[in-house]
Amino acid sequence: MGKETKTNAMRILDRMKIPYTLNQYQCDEFIDGVHVADLLGQSYDESFKTIVTIGKSRSYYVFALPIDKEIDLKKAAKVVGEKNLELLPVKDINKVTGYIRGGCTPIGMKKQYKTVIHESAKLLPQMIVSGGKLGEQILLKPDDLLRAVNGVYADIIKE
Repeated sequence: MGKETKTNAMRILDRMKIPYTLNQYQCDEFIDGVHVADLLGQSYDESFKTIVTIGKSRSYYVFALPIDKEIDLKKAAKVVGEKNLELLPVKDINKVTGYIRGGCTPIGMKKQYKTVIHESAKLLPQMIVSGGKLGEQILLKPDDLLRAVNGVYADIIKE
């Protein structure tokens, strides 16, 4: 098939000398992160999805949270200093991030948006995020992801 092509996220991690493991899997149709974790026998706690929101100020914000949890938009807005947040419509994901649904990762979007990682990640030896395209995952230390996206940890999920 030729040589593997690196995604923007991988190139950034390489440039920052951040160690990661690439996990590739067959993905014909993306359903959701829970489905992928079940397919690959991965822990929900270690598997993180990427949510992109837009604030009242029209600024974009990125949140990484465990795949089986739901974002609390009120908590998330407070963390980023917005009055309120709305989920970015799926049709706008590529335009804003450069990635597609199911392949969206907090690392290496078109612009560096303010990024928040759910605080549960702090306790993990490693976490799993999308690798930047369908069928690819990046496994890395939470603090390394935090550094790569210049992010913060916070409580952003519904109880």
